[in-house]
Amino acid sequence: MQALWMLLAALLFATMGVCIKFASAYFTSFEVVFYRGLIGLAFMTVVMRVRGVSLATPVPAMHLWRSIVGTTALTTWFFAIAALPLATAMTLNYMSSVWIAAFLVGGALLTQRQGEALHNQGPLLLSVLAGFAGVAMMLRPTMQADQLMGGLLGLLSGVVSALAYLQVSALSRAGEPETRTVFYFSFGATLVGAIGMFWSGLSPWGPHAWWLLPIGLLAVLGQLCMTRAYASGATLVVANLQYMGIVFAGIYSIVIFDDQLPLVGWLGMALIIASGITATMLRAKTIAKPPPEEH
Repeated sequence: MQALWMLLAALLFATMGVCIKFASAYFTSFEVVFYRGLIGLAFMTVVMRVRGVSLATPVPAMHLWRSIVGTTALTTWFFAIAALPLATAMTLNYMSSVWIAAFLVGGALLTQRQGEALHNQGPLLLSVLAGFAGVAMMLRPTMQADQLMGGLLGLLSGVVSALAYLQVSALSRAGEPETRTVFYFSFGATLVGAIGMFWSGLSPWGPHAWWLLPIGLLAVLGQLCMTRAYASGATLVVANLQYMGIVFAGIYSIVIFDDQLPLVGWLGMALIIASGITATMLRAKTIAKPPPEEH
């Protein structure tokens, strides 16, 4: 059953990406971040009240850091979705598992003798290099001059997402309930989006504003489905099924947006998925329970 929860979460996140793609034609990325956070904040307020979860936390500094890195990842990913084909932006964001593996390899190289570290972390290092090769294959055929910034922001979203997921894991070990973590993350997104709107300005409202509502609802429902999937066990299977989000995004890209990705691009996407799954499996010995994705 946990596999079905993860598949549903992947579908919800990919569908949210479609809504962001449409909304980005009328609203700035900061506005989308603001309304996504505001709707999530309202939803989680109701959920916490029903469950009787208090807002008081013994680790406010941890929530602050999680909100900073999480909101940065969210904002850069929304910018990437606006600038790139949906499947490309989705894949770059889902490289977080590869980046976490890269952090582990880098830490081993710093704390161990180089030869010993390479021996111990060799397979993980190969998965990281394969992921980077996949990025080169995927971006090279699709990157236009006006997409350069979007590609860089997409890569940055994956890096910062890795930091956010590590912080979510730390909050879980500290005993913080997921609802409280999501609440403060939504609050941070609302605040950052509001500040960004002072710089980017306000867009006129119209019928297209309805795209903002499903963005927030799909994000929260996707988070809840993913949390249920991880809570049900079989963590390794669930963690690998998250990459179905890239498959769903690829289908949306072709059917809805008529995006054309050359064969080498699809091969690069497949290589990134394979390297992410491999890295997740290799990390299973050191990370007992991968944290849920935050979108």
